[in-house]
Amino acid sequence: MAYAMLIDTSKCTACRGCQVACKQWNQLPAEKTRNRGSYENPPALSSKTWTRVGFKEISKDGKIEWLFTKRHCLHCTEATCVKVCPTGAAQKTDQDSVLIDQKKCTGCKFCIENCPFEIPKYDASTNTAKKCELCFDRISNGLDPACVKTCPPNAVRFGERNELISSAKGRVSSLVNQGYSKANLYGDTQLEGLGVMYVLIERPSEHGLLEDPQVPPSAVLWQDILKPAGAIAGGVTLVAIFASFLANLGYKQEAEKGGN
Repeated sequence: MAYAMLIDTSKCTACRGCQVACKQWNQLPAEKTRNRGSYENPPALSSKTWTRVGFKEISKDGKIEWLFTKRHCLHCTEATCVKVCPTGAAQKTDQDSVLIDQKKCTGCKFCIENCPFEIPKYDASTNTAKKCELCFDRISNGLDPACVKTCPPNAVRFGERNELISSAKGRVSSLVNQGYSKANLYGDTQLEGLGVMYVLIERPSEHGLLEDPQVPPSAVLWQDILKPAGAIAGGVTLVAIFASFLANLGYKQEAEKGGN
């Protein structure tokens, strides 16, 4: 049985209780920020902020509406970070979350360079990569993730993946009937399926998500060529870092063009 999280953006009120709950449960320190003319705070995900609600204004039928989108690790079914991790620090759990074992992580940044969604962040103080763990310590004991537990409008749910997909499709149909013609389900099929799915009321790009996420070519290069070679010859780490950098330059440029 596969588990997943479903985020219904049509229900999100941007109370940011999920951000606070994530900080509290994972004992993540606050970050010093400044007013940048936006309600968003902090400005981006980091090694100290694993969950963040994005704010965006859109014009719909001559009226201004808000899009609120909760962002964190999407816990991919075929996680690129797991595939490229040379030490096995990035791993998939029985509860379908993706973890980065801090004791095994060497700070090589392969996961950071190869994640299609640019989620893992480097922590210089520990020389490791960090990100949302889907509250593995909670779900492995039959509890909901902290963000799910605290969400007042029930915009975030956790449970059996197929059941969530069925519920999400029904919600999308309801939204379309209410006039949200672009409503869609995101994450059920992208990248072989995501562990975090969304009910969106606009196109994915409007919510800050990739329209068609792809595994970066550097990940394929590492998984199929460099990693096997590393079992035979030494020095593959430096080669892989350089190859990852070069391959990702083109990938990121194309991704940026696609989002414009």
